[in-house]
Amino acid sequence: MDPDLASIQEARDLVERAYEASRRFLAFSQEQVDAIINAMAQAATAAAEDLAREAVEETGYGVFADKVQKNLLCSRDLHQAIRAMKTVGVLREDRQARVLEVALPVGVVIALTPTTNPTSTAIYKSLIALKGCNAVVISPHPNAVRCTCHTADVLYRAARAAGAPEHVIGCLHHPTRAAINELMKHRRTGVILATGGSGLVRAAYSSGKPAFGVGPGNVPAFIERSAEVRKAVADVVRGTTFDNGTVCSSEQAIVAEEPLREQVLAELRAQGAYILNEAEIRKLGGVLVTPEWTVNPKCVGQSAVAVAETAGLSVPPNTRVLIAPLRGVGKEHPLSAEKLSPVLALYFVKDFEEGCQVCESLLRFGGLGHTVAIHSRDDGRIREFGLRMPACRVIVNSPAPHGSVGYSTGLLPAMTLGCGALGGNSTGDNISPLHLINTKRIAYETRPVEEQATRAGAPLAASSLPASQAGIPAPPARVSLLAGGDAPASSAHIALPDRQTIQSVVARFLASKGTRPEAAPAGARASGPAAERASSGPLSPASSPKVVDFVCENDVRAALNAKGKIHIGPRTIVTPSARDLAAGTDVFIIGQAK
Repeated sequence: MDPDLASIQEARDLVERAYEASRRFLAFSQEQVDAIINAMAQAATAAAEDLAREAVEETGYGVFADKVQKNLLCSRDLHQAIRAMKTVGVLREDRQARVLEVALPVGVVIALTPTTNPTSTAIYKSLIALKGCNAVVISPHPNAVRCTCHTADVLYRAARAAGAPEHVIGCLHHPTRAAINELMKHRRTGVILATGGSGLVRAAYSSGKPAFGVGPGNVPAFIERSAEVRKAVADVVRGTTFDNGTVCSSEQAIVAEEPLREQVLAELRAQGAYILNEAEIRKLGGVLVTPEWTVNPKCVGQSAVAVAETAGLSVPPNTRVLIAPLRGVGKEHPLSAEKLSPVLALYFVKDFEEGCQVCESLLRFGGLGHTVAIHSRDDGRIREFGLRMPACRVIVNSPAPHGSVGYSTGLLPAMTLGCGALGGNSTGDNISPLHLINTKRIAYETRPVEEQATRAGAPLAASSLPASQAGIPAPPARVSLLAGGDAPASSAHIALPDRQTIQSVVARFLASKGTRPEAAPAGARASGPAAERASSGPLSPASSPKVVDFVCENDVRAALNAKGKIHIGPRTIVTPSARDLAAGTDVFIIGQAK
């Protein structure tokens, strides 16, 4: 069979089986799910060294000891962080608002894993997927199939032994482009976790399925003048050399204030750095960064010495990191981009303001929304820096990769770090099991919906005069003019811009009926016929009062103050403010006058 067709069929089978597993998984309790996660974490922890060794041997990337640490971060530390997380059934209950929030799994999670972190990412994505009561299908990088599939097998065997449904974890053994597209676009796919190159992430976002992708991380580390320089430099070197720079949040540049120049350079040399000259910078930039602005695969995850040799440079054998002093950021300075290897750009700036500007420029040149670091003992500067930077993670006084993935900070342990809308991602979070469940809300009525009625039990009806005939402009807001009587209950939504306009409308209406409006006495506190009658005191049936044509708020207020009544009929116009003021009183007498 054609390899592409075979891989597509494998992808379809994996998703269909995972979907059936996810359906069975829905019946599991939180306790059952947690027991499965516990078994998976223990198995991955026990296999951490073997899996790390396989990853280095198969891919040729990174450092064995560092890959062990990443595996343990995703098995031991992540498990500890999510152990008590509620992900099944009722998540929260708001008794005051009377709302229940209920977990709803997404179903099948497609986990795309990179060649730089193949085993740790597989552990991480499997644990967060199953913690959310989902099934997962892992798609390895073509250059890391063996170690990734072995990781999936370790996790699956542990999950099944703890009672998980059959096929709840699957792994694609033939990851062709066609198969990966099939996984992402399959009708049973619930969500995609995309970790890899920018092309892969774009494909995930354009698949038509919900996706959590990550952008590149061109991470600057700012050493502010109050920093403890020795620790700051050591942290930066530790971060950029960790697993030979394969973590996307590894430092890519140092930005230091000018007064620290000599101290920073001395500490860099003490940490095993080699400072490149201008000719070496040009030579390395031409080899490390390709014309397509990607990192040369021969340099990714290699030691500083190996990268230098690839570029034809001679450096001391104990060199840990290559330092490229630069004067700018952008395409004319290739080493100002992400390098995925222990190579750092270096900038000295005159003050804090210029330092912020350079850090922001570096982020905008290929790391927008990802991660930035600052080393400082001035909390005011730290906060100002954090507020200004266009990054979703600002790491303080720690190696950037360790801080961003939650090893040395309080962030959630994670290998998928969102860059937010700044980086074209759907979230800026460290992705957790809560991103892989939807929340259903059960909401009880808290405010009854009732029909509005008058005290006398008869509904208020709208004026029968169309707004167009009355010459009233189109309403800018919803306002009801309601009149009393035996007419059917309804409402006319018209505008009441001011009192003068209302009086003009009323005058035209009365004139059309052959009636002239009564003039208000000079100096009267309230205007209109209703106010004149109300001001005379309580009305008796013997006085045969006249039904008024128009009632405003002042009329009602005057009647209430005088303890009088206002007689209204089917054609009486009552303003909304008058109606509201009269609510709960017996100031209106409806349909009793002649």
